[in-house]
Amino acid sequence: MTRPRPRTTLVLLLIAGLLLAAGLVWGIGSATASSASPSAAASPSGGTVVYKVGILTEPDNLNPFIGYVWSSYAIWYLTYEPLVGYNYGTLTPAKGADATGLATDWSVTPDGKTWTFTIRKGATWSDGVPLTASDVAFTYNYIIKNNLTNWTTYTQGIKQAVAVNDTTVRIECSQPKADMLSVYVPIVPEHVWSKISGKAAASSYPNTPPYVSSGPFKCVEWKKNSYVKLVANDNYWRGRPHIDTLLFDYYTNADTMVQDLKAGTIDGCTGILDAQYRQLKGQPGIEARTIRTNGFDELAFNTYSSGPSKGNPVLKDVKFRQALNWAIDKDRICELAYGGHATPATTVITADYYKDPDWHWQPSADVKYGFDIAKAGQLLDAAGYPLKNGVRVDKQGKPITLRLWSRTESMTSQNVGRLITGWFRRLGLKITLQTMDDGSLSNAIYNKTGGKLDPDYDMFLWGWYSDLDPGSILSFFTTAQIGNQSDCGYSNPQYDQLFNEQARTIDPTARKALIDQMQQILYRDSPYIVTTYSNDLEAFNTAKWQGYAASPAVIGNVLFPPYGNAGSENFLLIRPKVGATTTSSSGSTPLIAAVVAGVLIVVIVVVFVVRGRRQRSVEE
Repeated sequence: MTRPRPRTTLVLLLIAGLLLAAGLVWGIGSATASSASPSAAASPSGGTVVYKVGILTEPDNLNPFIGYVWSSYAIWYLTYEPLVGYNYGTLTPAKGADATGLATDWSVTPDGKTWTFTIRKGATWSDGVPLTASDVAFTYNYIIKNNLTNWTTYTQGIKQAVAVNDTTVRIECSQPKADMLSVYVPIVPEHVWSKISGKAAASSYPNTPPYVSSGPFKCVEWKKNSYVKLVANDNYWRGRPHIDTLLFDYYTNADTMVQDLKAGTIDGCTGILDAQYRQLKGQPGIEARTIRTNGFDELAFNTYSSGPSKGNPVLKDVKFRQALNWAIDKDRICELAYGGHATPATTVITADYYKDPDWHWQPSADVKYGFDIAKAGQLLDAAGYPLKNGVRVDKQGKPITLRLWSRTESMTSQNVGRLITGWFRRLGLKITLQTMDDGSLSNAIYNKTGGKLDPDYDMFLWGWYSDLDPGSILSFFTTAQIGNQSDCGYSNPQYDQLFNEQARTIDPTARKALIDQMQQILYRDSPYIVTTYSNDLEAFNTAKWQGYAASPAVIGNVLFPPYGNAGSENFLLIRPKVGATTTSSSGSTPLIAAVVAGVLIVVIVVVFVVRGRRQRSVEE
């Protein structure tokens, strides 16, 4: 509870209010000039063409071998070309005249082990150095040799890459590779990264802008907690983008971001919630979209049992985790936490997304978990975790206390955390709910003691985007990925064996049968409780800009498609409408707002003194 403001004279408070108002006017004007993104909003009527996008998740690292959050990937998609590009609308590998990646053609030997790619002529790095097959071979070998775990899932099964000549690279595999054409690996410049040790690349090299790149944009500046600035690559082989400067503006508050979009200060935004989506839906000159994505959100458990762990040991028990499935109402989560922009989920491969084949396995009614608190309690009793005086205890008779972490960066995650906390407490479990930022959460997941992995968490809420090929998301649950992409420490020898088998199975029907088995194992063992297949909510200005296109066509993301160079295509397509104008972010609007804010402060001060009210606190 807050303490009451001490009483003072009206004159002193009025002076303080006026000074504060003046300070706000000066301070906001100063912040607009110095700490905000460096350019005005879109200026399609003439001069430099600037497109500004609001984001709620700041990049964690611009080194493609270290970073992990989606906004980091979005920047890599815009700045690093892949070996194989995708058709933007169909998300199929593109070759020949339609090629969108570095490879214009490819072939594979009958045994499926040797791939030969033709690399386009005329591509260059942003510093003018020619981009050749040597850069492609270097990148793959660099990842494999140094075990750069951001991409080892994609290089699995590759023995080496060989640059036959400037326009030909041969990739030799130890076994057939089912996902060779459907994964994104950012090709990096050999003349830069060959001077960086593998250890530094995996841990400390910051890749500080401006860095040498090959995509349609060059990343030239990153002001942390503020913005990332990219500029058009004049020498891009597909032609210069219509946008001169692309700015990712970082926001800590979605409401502020949406108001800036409505005011024209920014041109697009992503990560909005249902309430903001409803505000923007139907707003003249703005298109708001809710998009079914290839991904999921989950409640993850610390199941690590191969070494020290600071997690509660009850979570290593598969029967304990199975029981908790029955204490989560996924329908309510979709309704209350997501505002209906999600569907209840079952497995880590998204339902109703893939076709020919549909890689998703749907549990039958007799094995599917539902919501039944009483049944969850009965299963915990049967597993040896009884209630004593209303408190659930472990097999040593000690009360079970579990830490549940939601993400600072996601209000949805926090709302889901509150719901799950309530349900788990009805089981007699003591739940400590805490909000944690992405960096701190990752540090806890990969905590080490004496150089050994020692994960320091119990449960957390997060989510994944999946790739075009289902193999990558399935790899995160293999024993080999513990300490790398695995964030739950799960290990199952049968699962590992099936994963290796599907990775070398070229026939889609036979491969699907294996992947179905893997999903059944994960669903049964529940290292994750996959809660929802959630939508992305985005909005963008259509009054001043044209050329927007979804990837995949019609149903997919517009601003940030999560697939390799398909994620950069839209910013190549967007262009200003002729004659359109926008309001500069450094114009008079912030100043007027500041003056109004100052006046309001004075009024509030007067009212406060006259009425003599105490401040009140809000308890959540």
